[in-house]
Amino acid sequence: MASFAELETWKQARKIRLFISDVVKRFPSEEKFRLTDQIIRCSRSIGNNIAEGHGRFHFQDNIRFCIIARGSLSETLDHMIIARDENYINDETFRSFQDDYDQCLKLLNGYIHFIKKKKNDELV
Repeated sequence: MASFAELETWKQARKIRLFISDVVKRFPSEEKFRLTDQIIRCSRSIGNNIAEGHGRFHFQDNIRFCIIARGSLSETLDHMIIARDENYINDETFRSFQDDYDQCLKLLNGYIHFIKKKKNDELV
């Protein structure tokens, strides 16, 4: 695969980043340097780490960055739970995010498994 942008897991991370970018526009202004900043940074980190891992060309490095991306994905979910608890988003918006989150987690886990298999196949 020539580019990280061809990866389905990166495409799903991008979808989440764009979703978050839209949602935070409705957060209260007093959250600008708190929740808004945090959720934007962690949602961007998902795709950033997938891309960085892909560019490393070593299986173990790629796996490590995908695990970091998975952590950023979980952090984004936690921030969305906070946003729902604080009534910054409604249940429908949260459920929509949850669907994207579940798909991204599934793709990331599958990609990590794929990389591990390729790493093990290379050792044989």
